[in-house]
Amino acid sequence: MNVYSIVEKYQQGKDRTIAIRPFVNSGKDNMGLQNYGMALHEGVWHHESLACLELNGIKRYVTGLNEFAPDVKLLKPGEKEIKVKEIRKVVSDLEKELAANVIDPKDKDFWNKVSLLKPDNHKFWSKIEIKCGNDPIYLDPVKDPYDLIKLYAINSGGFSIVAKSLKEAKKYGTKFKFYLDHFEETVSTRTEYTKLRNRALVYLQNMFDKNTAKLLYVAKCLDVDSTQYTKSTPNDVLYEKMDMYVNGDGTESNKKKCAESFIEASKSDMKSLKIKALVKDCMYYRFITSKPSGWIETLDSGVRLGKKPSEVMEFLFNPENEEILNSLLSKVEPYWNT
Repeated sequence: MNVYSIVEKYQQGKDRTIAIRPFVNSGKDNMGLQNYGMALHEGVWHHESLACLELNGIKRYVTGLNEFAPDVKLLKPGEKEIKVKEIRKVVSDLEKELAANVIDPKDKDFWNKVSLLKPDNHKFWSKIEIKCGNDPIYLDPVKDPYDLIKLYAINSGGFSIVAKSLKEAKKYGTKFKFYLDHFEETVSTRTEYTKLRNRALVYLQNMFDKNTAKLLYVAKCLDVDSTQYTKSTPNDVLYEKMDMYVNGDGTESNKKKCAESFIEASKSDMKSLKIKALVKDCMYYRFITSKPSGWIETLDSGVRLGKKPSEVMEFLFNPENEEILNSLLSKVEPYWNT
């Protein structure tokens, strides 16, 4: 077996739609580097070799180009055939380009004829590595066969420091230092919250203009401090508080969750909002209370309403329990009307 050397090429002239970029998590402190859009100190690079799993003395590289890998074998029958066909086509093209070895992907002895990209070719796979820093590393799989290999390896989890996408990097927080940036996919991920927030703000403006009574109950349902809102609370205050909530400047810091919760509340009917606000305020004023038995009961009559707020709401929605609903409303509404 010959010894193969891989020479990194310059970035100039490469297509820039696919890149490995530093993941800057503005919500997590990274020695202040996040304030400058940096994941590492200036001049620092991370090198990582392709992941290798060893079992009973047998090494298996996580390449994404091994049809015998567990993740491929576990695919559903239809999906597995498609994936195997894809892997063989890519391996065949790479063998032809890198080793002048022409193989038909449909050959029944395909893997016996592979010389360079055999799953157990330690001399080749051990030289596949990535070098990442604050500057983007562009991958051009059409022009550069080694970029194609790295792309498959990243998508199969072959490099522990690079997430498969910006979405995955955000999901796992500080696990990854870099992410694979497919331009259109990354833009979509970046704008996902922006689109949600803007939609939520449209709902907010519509309620402020046309239905301030509903805005009051939405605020009571979403804000932890629901009792601060009464019918005498100025509409501008409600608007400001809910604008802060949608933008993640309230008690809930997850901006996406805030926008989604606001949209969901805005779509709810008045009765649902009123009963949810009623349950929250009744708990605060102790007109209903949690007992050691796990039940939430009315304080005066000891009626069991449920074991969690959602069950209490369901109980009060039932027309058969209208008397208890009206009783609780009569206790809480004087506070709402102040």
